[in-house]
Amino acid sequence: MATALLRRFAELAATPLVPDDYLDLFNPLRPGAELRGRIVSVHPETADAATLVIKPGADWAGHVPGQYVRIGVDVDGVRQWRAYSLTHGPRRDGHISITVKAVADGTVSPYLVHRSRPGTLVHLEQATGDFVLPDLDVDPPKFLFVTAGSGVTPVVGMLRNLFPVTESGVIDPKSRSAATNAAGLDITVVHVAPSEPDSIFGADLVALHAAGAINLVARYDDTHGVLDINRLVDLVPDLHERITYACGPGGLLDALAAHHEALGLPLHVEQFKISTVEPGAGGSVAFNSGVEVIADGATPILTAAESAGVLMPSGCRMGICFGCVLPMTDGAVRDLRNGAITTADAMSGPVKIQTCISAAAGPCRLDH
Repeated sequence: MATALLRRFAELAATPLVPDDYLDLFNPLRPGAELRGRIVSVHPETADAATLVIKPGADWAGHVPGQYVRIGVDVDGVRQWRAYSLTHGPRRDGHISITVKAVADGTVSPYLVHRSRPGTLVHLEQATGDFVLPDLDVDPPKFLFVTAGSGVTPVVGMLRNLFPVTESGVIDPKSRSAATNAAGLDITVVHVAPSEPDSIFGADLVALHAAGAINLVARYDDTHGVLDINRLVDLVPDLHERITYACGPGGLLDALAAHHEALGLPLHVEQFKISTVEPGAGGSVAFNSGVEVIADGATPILTAAESAGVLMPSGCRMGICFGCVLPMTDGAVRDLRNGAITTADAMSGPVKIQTCISAAAGPCRLDH
């Protein structure tokens, strides 16, 4: 450790520096520094998912359970940014946690799950996102959480904040009575996973159920088959009395949205991925910084720009909608969900687009 620090100091001494560079070397989490975090521990959850506990820098402003944070990591010399739900409420030790599922052929998630180590520094942005619970101080409603796969992560963050749990997220056995009656909440969780061993936070949900904090309805594809949303009322007989929060893959959430709309039921949905229907024609995407990215018509602008090293706002991979919205000042894009063309020019003025679902349909310019 000392040798590495001396080598790093020698490297810095040989380059043009400002005082902050020296301060960052010795105290990268100090007040006033670029916001970073240090990985404290890495805990495997399943074969392809892990929870990272991170000590954030002094300027971390805190978060509301259900929100997400954008994490920046350097992979093979390129800084990559991704958004992940915070999987714990405010902790006594001041740390934050995210849980990452390694995506096949991904760049960042496999790195975080399989290669990150305690002591590693990551870059942070402040927490954001609207997938949060309403004020529960007066007449809290009955809730239904529908989660699938890694869509359970923001919900676990909410549950850990509502009920007395240990720092690892497991229900505190000394507080079982408190958990049973906490705030008079009535929460049912329908959690879907490919199998029980592949169920992220499955043990935590079971522990909360055993303590009487929630009513867990676990559905495993290998045991119960694929969940039929049209039979959801069989699993949750009082469905019409509940406010539903859902997070998971697009197919499940699209079916849930159609189901609840037909019944006139309230639904808060956060979606992980979009379904590509029709590609655009492709073209150049220009940014205020002077960077210009050539994007094909089947790739979302968000993905194309990040692949080219452009730092883009987003929460889409975490299931947090509208974090990627940017004004388009000129040009045309195609909505990958339905093929609809959106245009902007000097006469119409800027038009806000979601970069995670829009592909270039010719040259366009974004205000970013």
